[in-house]
Amino acid sequence: MRHLINITDLSIEEIDELIAVAEDIIAHPEKYQEACKHKILATLFFEPSTRTRLSFEAAMQRMGGSVLGFSAANSSSAAKGETVSDTISTVCRYADIIAMRHPKEGAPYAASRTATVPIINAGDGGHNHPTQTLTDLLTIHRERGNLENFTIGFCGDLKFGRTVHSLVSALARYTGIKFVFISPEELKLPKYLIDNTLKANNLPYTETTSLEEAMPELDFLYMTRVQRERFFNEADYVRLKDTYILSPEKLVTAKPTMAILHPLPRVNEITVDVDSDPRARYFDQVENGKFIRMALILKLLGITV
Repeated sequence: MRHLINITDLSIEEIDELIAVAEDIIAHPEKYQEACKHKILATLFFEPSTRTRLSFEAAMQRMGGSVLGFSAANSSSAAKGETVSDTISTVCRYADIIAMRHPKEGAPYAASRTATVPIINAGDGGHNHPTQTLTDLLTIHRERGNLENFTIGFCGDLKFGRTVHSLVSALARYTGIKFVFISPEELKLPKYLIDNTLKANNLPYTETTSLEEAMPELDFLYMTRVQRERFFNEADYVRLKDTYILSPEKLVTAKPTMAILHPLPRVNEITVDVDSDPRARYFDQVENGKFIRMALILKLLGITV
């Protein structure tokens, strides 16, 4: 039995295999319509979500499976004080696989210690979000045909952005990736990622506070929102939330082939008039999330089509 808690739980070969299956699902959806017939996915979301939760549910239903679960902690027995371990021990009796989101870092890992079915980390606090990373990798692969030799800029909340942390960890294993980190000083990438992932592997990276200066060299721009729910101080959030706002004017110096990514939801960090720019790929990411989660569910359930 396999779990997916951290993107590094998957080898590069396994990631490439998942991307290949997702591409086949896109090309031949009819092959997969009953791949998960009689299987049940439980979505345990102790923290609000739209795209991730619905993406998992759509993925399972597109393959003929069923879904059960809850979308907020206050609609589960957690509101009565039930432990995560007891919740998982219960739900394992109902479902074949579990996708779990939790505001506390490490909660999905703790759940995997007692689970009798595969656990998928659907986001744990500011730590990891491996299925968003798989979504991002599929999107990048569909743009370039590979996952090598490009420059990617991450802009916004790099301190608490779990999607950033997971994607940096994944891309660090591929060849020829250059990283550019764009953030205010207060929201810089955590030191452990700089030291243990980038410096430890002699990977090229730069840190800057200027989006305009970084823009011309980027092949991908990964925008993130400043996450109100991660701040302890409302005044700090208000001060930092609109530090970077991507508008058509800011894109004048960008490469015509650059792709704009965003894990969503957005607040103010990308203006709506960027949506019509052919470089905007964030809604394509949403759709790609469904396909890669279909591939992941199949893998963890040991189903071959």
